[in-house]
Amino acid sequence: MAAYILLGLIILGALGGIALYNRLVKNQNLVQEGWSGIDVQLKRRADLIPNLIEAVKGYMGHERQVLERVTELRAQSLKPGSPGEKGRVEGMLSAALGNLLAVAENYPDLKASQNFLELQKSLADIEEQIQLSRRYYNGAARNLNIMVESFPSNLVARAFGFNRVEYFELEDAGDRAVPRVSFA
Repeated sequence: MAAYILLGLIILGALGGIALYNRLVKNQNLVQEGWSGIDVQLKRRADLIPNLIEAVKGYMGHERQVLERVTELRAQSLKPGSPGEKGRVEGMLSAALGNLLAVAENYPDLKASQNFLELQKSLADIEEQIQLSRRYYNGAARNLNIMVESFPSNLVARAFGFNRVEYFELEDAGDRAVPRVSFA
């Protein structure tokens, strides 16, 4: 009788371990899906930036340093990196885009340009999608991190090499706001 109880406990423990492993795999895949969503939106924004710069370049000849800063940060944003590194660069890029759009306020002809208005609307839409993607990713990262750190799933996580993941955060609290891109 004791052998059956021991066998039952072993089977129950194995099933529990399998269930925890499967939840860890699910959460890890959700994190990867979330990061993919962020990556797509960041790429869309990076692809839009050259068009935006080209649209304002003719109007803002003496604002060269603003344009150069945006171009430099765009190049950095395309490099691979951890979520923490990407968050830092993307925060600086958002601030630089905000500066570019703020400087553009001084150019009435630019503000009236249909091309610029369309780019501005696209940028606002992309910024909103980045925010939504960031929220999804960070929620998935939180769920995985909870499983990696809490008992008994931490035993399974450690045994199979699951680790905590970084959140995609902006370092500067001022950068956390979506840049204002309305010229109305």
